Amino acid sequence: MKQLLQNIRSGETSVVEVPVPAVRAGTALVRVHASLVSAGTERMVVEFAEKSLVGKARSRPDLVRQVLDKARREGLIPTIEAAFNRLDQPMTLGYSSAGEIVAVGEGLKGFQVGDRVACSGGGFAAHAEYNLVPQNLLTRLPDSVGYEAAAFTTLGSIALHGFRLARPQVGERVAVIGMGLLGLLTAGIARAAGCEVMGVELNPARIELARRLGYTAVTPEAAVEIGAAITRQMGFDAVLICADARGNQTVELAGLLARDRAAVVAVGAVGMDLPRKIYYEKELQFLISRSYGPGRYDPQYEERGLDYPPGYVRWTEGRNFEAFLQLLGSGKLDIEPLISHRFPIDQAADAYRLITGKTGEAFLGVLLTYPGEASFERTIRLLPETAAAPASALRGLGVLGAGNYASAVFLPVVRKVGRIPRRAVATSSGLTARHAADRHGFETASSDENNIFNDPEIDVVAILTRHNQHARQILQGLQRGKAVFCEKPLAISAEEVESIAAALAENPQARLMVGFNRRFAPLSTRLKAWLENRSEPLYAHYRVNAGYLPPSHWLHDPAQGGGRLIGEGCHFVDYLTFLTGQLPLSVSASALPDQDRYRQDNFQITFTYPDGSVGTLTYLANGDKAFPKERVEVFCGGKVAVLDDFRSLECVSGGRKNRYRHAFSQEKGHRQGWQAFLDFVEKGGQPPIPYAELIGVARACLAAQDALTSRNSVQLTE
Repeated sequence: MKQLLQNIRSGETSVVEVPVPAVRAGTALVRVHASLVSAGTERMVVEFAEKSLVGKARSRPDLVRQVLDKARREGLIPTIEAAFNRLDQPMTLGYSSAGEIVAVGEGLKGFQVGDRVACSGGGFAAHAEYNLVPQNLLTRLPDSVGYEAAAFTTLGSIALHGFRLARPQVGERVAVIGMGLLGLLTAGIARAAGCEVMGVELNPARIELARRLGYTAVTPEAAVEIGAAITRQMGFDAVLICADARGNQTVELAGLLARDRAAVVAVGAVGMDLPRKIYYEKELQFLISRSYGPGRYDPQYEERGLDYPPGYVRWTEGRNFEAFLQLLGSGKLDIEPLISHRFPIDQAADAYRLITGKTGEAFLGVLLTYPGEASFERTIRLLPETAAAPASALRGLGVLGAGNYASAVFLPVVRKVGRIPRRAVATSSGLTARHAADRHGFETASSDENNIFNDPEIDVVAILTRHNQHARQILQGLQRGKAVFCEKPLAISAEEVESIAAALAENPQARLMVGFNRRFAPLSTRLKAWLENRSEPLYAHYRVNAGYLPPSHWLHDPAQGGGRLIGEGCHFVDYLTFLTGQLPLSVSASALPDQDRYRQDNFQITFTYPDGSVGTLTYLANGDKAFPKERVEVFCGGKVAVLDDFRSLECVSGGRKNRYRHAFSQEKGHRQGWQAFLDFVEKGGQPPIPYAELIGVARACLAAQDALTSRNSVQLTE
C-alpha cells in the first residue's frame, strides 16, 4: 500500500510502498477513501524537518540538552549514533481520514466489515491507503455523509471541544478569532448551536469567504468597534481563538471583545502573556482547549477501547466525533465550501508544498484522495534474493519487531557483524518493517510474522517485539526448527517460563539465547576473570539509575510489558548470576512508596546463593538521567572492583589499583553477545548462556516480583 512519510533528518516528504498492517485485537483495518491535511500541525512538522541540523537544534533546545546529557553519560560516539537514528525514523503524517472497514480484530465491538467510518488520531488515521484504527477512534458515518466530508471529523471535533469549553447558550454571541479552516468549522458549530457569530481575520480572501458563508467577518483593527455595535456594548459571551498567533496581540484582542465574566478559549496556539488589567477588570476565564476532548492522550481510552461513563463524562472525544458527524448528516454544517484542493495520494508531496507556502497559492481545506484499487500486500521485496550459501553456512536471519532498540542497537550490530544473510523484517505495522529493512539491507519487509516462521531460507529468528509476544514467538520458532535469539525478557509469566523450559527439555537440538548482553561486555569478561579463582563468597551490588517512565508506559502494563522488574530488571539479575556463577536460593525485596507517581519501580532486591554469596539489585526510577545509569561494586577476599556504566573498571587488590576504560563510548556487549550466538548456531557446542541460567533467571525475577508484592522472603529450588 502507499503511505505518506516525513523524514525528519532530510526533510523529504515522500509516498512509499509499505506492507498493509496486520489486524490486531480491538482494531479495524480501514481502506481509506479520503484524508485531511492539517495546515497547522502537519505544516509545523514539515517545516521543522526541512530545517538544517543547526536550525533543528535552535528550535528545540530541550532536545539539545538531552543529547549533551547522554554524551556525558554514555560517550560521544553512541550519542551521535542514537541522535541520527532518531532523526532517521520515518514519521507518519495525518490524523483525520475516512474509509471502509475491510477487516476487524478480535474483541472489536459495534463495527463490522463494510461499515463506512471516520478515523481519528495521530499514528492511526494516517495518510495511507489502509489504516489500523482502535475501537474508540472509529465512528460510523451517517448515510448522507460522504467520505470527503467525514475526513474533516477530527479537526471538526477539535473545534467542537473548544466550543463546549466556553459553555455558550442559545442566542449568545460568539467571536471567533482566526477564520482559517479551524475557525470556520468553529463558526459553523456555533451557528448550528443557535449562537450569533462574528469572525476576526487578517486575510481579505478569508474574510470574503466567511461573509459568503453568512458570517459577520471583520479585520482585527475594526473588531472592537464593530463587536461593540453587534453586542450593544455588552461584549461577546465567548471568544474562541482559532488563530496560530504566537504574539500577545491576539489574547489582548480577545479580552477587549469579551463581556464581563466571559470565557476566552485558546483552540489554536497563541501567546500566553495575558494582559492582567483587561482580564482582571472583566474577571475573564482563560481556557486552553486540549485537542478533541476527554480521552485524548489517554492510552486506556484511545488504544485499549475503555470508554468513560456518560454520566460522568458526557462528551468524550468519541462522542464529539459522533456529534460532529450528526451536524454534517443533518445539513447544519456544510463542508464543501471549505475544500480548496484535492490531491491523489501519489501527488501528496505537492499538497505539502502548498501548505508550507512554496507555491504561493492560497488554500483552505486540503484533501488527499485514494482512487482506484489499493494494493494489498503484507510482504514486499526490497532487494533481490541473496545467492545460495554453502550448506554449512547460516542460511538467513528473520527479525520480528523493529522498535527503538532494534533500530538503534541490534540491527546496526547485525549489519556490522555480517556472517548471515539478512532475509526479512516483520512488524505488525509494516511501516517500521519497511524502514528497518531499507536501512539495514534486508531483502523483504512484512506485516506477517508467518512470513519469517514459514521461510525455509530463514534459520535464525531474532525476536525484538513487546514482551507479551516473546514466549509465544520463542515456542513457535523452536517448533519450526529455528535458532531463536530473543531480546529480554524470556517471558513475563510463570506459565510461559515453564512452557519454554519444557520445550528445551524435550528437544536437545533446540537453540535459544536471551539478549543478556552485559555479561559479554569486554569489561565484564575482565571482571569475571579477575574473580575466577575466588575462594570465598562475594558480595555484589548493582545500582541502576533507571529513569522515570510515566504510568501509562506499556512497560508498566503487567499484561504487555511485565513491569520494570521483569521487563528490564532481568538484565541485572542475570548479571549477578553471571558474577556468582550460581542461581539464587532465596530473594527478599522492598520498595519505596509509589505515591501515585511510580509503578513499583523504586526497589531493592537481595539474592542469596548456594556458596553464601549475596547479590543486591537497587533499581531506582526517582533519580536524574544526567547521572550515570549503572554501577556495579564487588567485594570478595580482600578485593574490590567497581564497574561504572560499562565505561570504566577499577580493580583493587593488595593495595594496587588497575584501571581499564573505554574512552569514547560505552561497550555493553551487544556485538560480542550476537557473535557468540552465531558461533553457537553455526558450530554447535554449549549455548552462550546455559539454558539452566536462562530459565533460572526468569524464575528468579518472578520470585523477586512475588517478594516485592508480598514483602516476604521467597525461597527458590536449587
